[in-house]
Amino acid sequence: MQTGKSGCQTGKPEPEIGGGLLNPDPKLIVGIVFCLVYLYLVLFKHHRGTAVWSGAAILIVLSLFVYAHPFLSIQKIPGFINWNVIGIFIGTLILAEIFIVSKVPVLLADILVNRSKNVGMAILWVCALASVISAFIENVATVLIVAPIALALARKLRVSPVPFLIGLAISSNLQGTATLIGDPPSMILAGNLHLNFNDFFIFHGKPGIFFAVELGAVSSFLVLYAFFRKYTQPVTSIPREKVTSWTPTWLMSALIIALAISPIWDPEFRFLGGLICILFGMIGLIWQSFQEKDTALQICKQYDWDTTFFLAGIFVLVGILEQVGLIDLLKDVLISTLGNRPFVNYVFIVWFSVLISGFIDNVPYVTAMIPVTIKLSSELGLEPYLLTFGLLIGACLGGNITPIGAAANIVSMGILHRQKYHTSFMQFVKIGLPFTIAATLVSFLFIWFVWK
Repeated sequence: MQTGKSGCQTGKPEPEIGGGLLNPDPKLIVGIVFCLVYLYLVLFKHHRGTAVWSGAAILIVLSLFVYAHPFLSIQKIPGFINWNVIGIFIGTLILAEIFIVSKVPVLLADILVNRSKNVGMAILWVCALASVISAFIENVATVLIVAPIALALARKLRVSPVPFLIGLAISSNLQGTATLIGDPPSMILAGNLHLNFNDFFIFHGKPGIFFAVELGAVSSFLVLYAFFRKYTQPVTSIPREKVTSWTPTWLMSALIIALAISPIWDPEFRFLGGLICILFGMIGLIWQSFQEKDTALQICKQYDWDTTFFLAGIFVLVGILEQVGLIDLLKDVLISTLGNRPFVNYVFIVWFSVLISGFIDNVPYVTAMIPVTIKLSSELGLEPYLLTFGLLIGACLGGNITPIGAAANIVSMGILHRQKYHTSFMQFVKIGLPFTIAATLVSFLFIWFVWK
């Protein structure tokens, strides 16, 4: 995300902006508006794009028409948006929908279930499959793909599907962090640090975020095994889903290969990743329109524009935070509180992120905190990767603690509710908390020892 420095660079001393009751400090005004928008995002799950753009519009109007000296460089606002990240999100979301329609993911789940020796292992394999799929497909979509399999198994056994759907949701959230295209926070991190697809695997000659997540996955799946091993009933064979076409699978594979080789032409990952994803999304949509025009139209109608505008708006709000100096202020507060101690700051960033993302959306939190961790790293004499990687791990895995910590969790609970199963907050935490601690602790230690 390209952000400018606070104020306009004119070569002359900048006039005092703000002060007094009638002309308050812009930092205060921007901070209040940002907090109000954030509060809305915590309390409500709909119209998020409208909320963040309303906040941005209020600040723009105040800067232009209320303050004698505008505190925003209005012409810089389009540059606050990381268009590469927006392109990646749009293209992969469209292609993922087409991949789902092909029914290949459901076929893979059916094969795993039929090859399992008992129900506990079948559910564990289904969770593992969801985990792998979510490394390349948005987490909510992954839950919607695999949930019918878990429900069918529970129905045949006449047992509650609640632990199965909880395991499915938290498994889907886990692996979205592992790759560039798995989850919006990963895309946002890549946009800020100019990481390409390959950098999530090997970066500066060291193992990247992918391996931290995979080690955490091994640890956390031991937790799931402890919960599911009591289901020793033999698996009843289920009919395999018929694949409508393998073309979306090949397109998804080609997209991954294209992203892997794109650093040859765009080594700092500034524009090509977004263009590639948009291109493959459009190719997939055109192909789908020739196969089933109604399905292609339905994909277009149901496209998640709210989240797209939400991402763009969050970039703008955080850009405004940085321009007025609030990012520097937060960095200074952390330094004065935690001291010049890298490990203490690292521990705080990771585990505070785990705690806060258990209750609020991690996208605005990650977007706002990445510039803070970059500046904090500079103040501590560190490369930015230790704290930013820790931030991503903590914020993305922490959402697994509670049923409201991630969109996939909310969707899973909604599916259970429609099936007349009511899940308590603590019933989710009973599985989500040990799963999160196991995954985060291993990933936390891995990143520290590799990137300190």
